[in-house]
Amino acid sequence: MTRVALWSSIAEALRADIADGVYRPGDKLPTEAVLSARFGVNRHTVRHALAALAEAGQVHARRGAGVFVTAKPTDYPLGRRVRFHQNVAASGRTPSRRITRAETRPGSPREAEALGLAPGDAVHVIEGISLADGEPLAAFRSVMPAGRFPGLLLELEKTSSVTAALAACGVKDYTRASTRITAKLATPLLALALKVPTGAAILRSVAVNVDAAGVPVEYGTAWFAGDRVALTVAPD
Repeated sequence: MTRVALWSSIAEALRADIADGVYRPGDKLPTEAVLSARFGVNRHTVRHALAALAEAGQVHARRGAGVFVTAKPTDYPLGRRVRFHQNVAASGRTPSRRITRAETRPGSPREAEALGLAPGDAVHVIEGISLADGEPLAAFRSVMPAGRFPGLLLELEKTSSVTAALAACGVKDYTRASTRITAKLATPLLALALKVPTGAAILRSVAVNVDAAGVPVEYGTAWFAGDRVALTVAPD
């Protein structure tokens, strides 16, 4: 058999395994070394087969982690109330968040305008990664007025939930005032955080959340991995 026929046959065998449920959406495929031994070929031939599956959208590589079966994108509703944990749990996956930055600093002009603050007023900045079943869905940045919520970062240390921290600071409910979504390409830092290739398609969401009186409480930006999430618009 020719080399082309070999890699094509290997790709077809792996497609059959995926179709039969041997490897389910989100599962990691065996390493190149294991697949080389299974099919009796060199790693270059296996790599060619995996590249064909990736081009067809059936698998994707995560830098430093391996090759995974492509999972069905997680539906992520955008409406008056957008809650990460609720959205991911409703899709049947397990939500979690990893906080990478929590600090207080003067707000930028754009942040001050979005939150209705004076230029230079202090804001809390919280950044991190939102995950579903341990897979990164989005990188996020939440900016909130420090003068109104002086104890927010202390509350955040008790939980990774911004919603819970705001509730502890007196905001029991908040709603989405505006959302702006833009298609972008992953920068090297975002690619590293989301475990996607540099230049991969991502969706950037910029939003303002307000309390019951309509006063802004959060200016948030999220960068979603384009192939892992489907942003849906709720009727409200």
